[in-house]
Amino acid sequence: MTFTTPDYDKIKSDILRDITNQEPDAAVGADSDYAVRASGEAAAIEGLYEHQQWLFKQIFPDSSDDDNLIRHASEHGINRKDPNASSGFATLTGSVGAPIAAGTEGKTITGIAFVTTASADVAGDGAAVVAITASVTGSSGNLPAGTALTLTSAPTGINTAAVISTATTGGYEQETLPSLLDRLLFELQNPPMGGNKDDYKRWAREVPGVGYAYIYTQRRNTRSVDIVILDDNGALPGSPLVDACQAHIELKRNVTADCWVFGPTGVPVPVTAALVLSGVTLADVTPIITAALQAYFSSLKPGDTVILKQIEKIIISVTGVVDCTVSAPAANVTALVDSTHVQLLTLGAVTLS
Repeated sequence: MTFTTPDYDKIKSDILRDITNQEPDAAVGADSDYAVRASGEAAAIEGLYEHQQWLFKQIFPDSSDDDNLIRHASEHGINRKDPNASSGFATLTGSVGAPIAAGTEGKTITGIAFVTTASADVAGDGAAVVAITASVTGSSGNLPAGTALTLTSAPTGINTAAVISTATTGGYEQETLPSLLDRLLFELQNPPMGGNKDDYKRWAREVPGVGYAYIYTQRRNTRSVDIVILDDNGALPGSPLVDACQAHIELKRNVTADCWVFGPTGVPVPVTAALVLSGVTLADVTPIITAALQAYFSSLKPGDTVILKQIEKIIISVTGVVDCTVSAPAANVTALVDSTHVQLLTLGAVTLS
């Protein structure tokens, strides 16, 4: 039976009731001495009840405060994953043979700084490709190839303008507390079993930057364990993250297991729809519909099917959309998962008219 914690008024009323039970003629009015004393005692007792309620919540990781959640997780060897800085390559230009020292800094137009992590000399074609890493951690450093950089202090013989030549990847934030709780609850509900599917999922998610892991056993052969991962944002992983996860799994796996860590193959699904609107413009609803579709696609796992009716429902549920005709996709789209494929359907171009 659930215990109902009395509030201040109830506690004070009970104290005054007990007094009158013992002394029927006692003065217990609002300005009486007994009432004043009962008020102080009730406030103190209410505080004790509240503290007990707080203590009760700390017993369970899903209701405990942040610091106690971290402590619960640490008792099971689960630690909050640290943030990481993105890395990639940049192309710098200048005089042939001009040296580029490690630590040379360049910034994007938005102020995100990158530094070279190795030295290089400008080649005969007037360019040098140099490894770079973001100077701060987080996903803000994950930038596409072609992003312009401006060197803050260009070395002698090196031009100020540079460019990111391969997309910088691998930048992620510190693990969120909901993610930490999810990993802890998974540990409690699926204790280590010496290398079953849940163990491989647990091991993969121990790697900083890995947010999701899907395990396929005996997909390639009777000993194969394929670990398909996505990053913390639910996006396709970069090579550094895949390599880090593979190395971690190699330290944990059964000696006979044939383990392979990789990201799924992203298959974009374009969405084209003709809308009938009321009280809104196409410019009003386009970003709303696009965001809703992106949320739907982000919820998909490798092998999941995109349901045409679900797309129609998402679009028609937006305020101001009276009707819609979806011409693409023309039917449900199924991702392929077999011995050679693991596909993940992603949102392609959204065309609304």
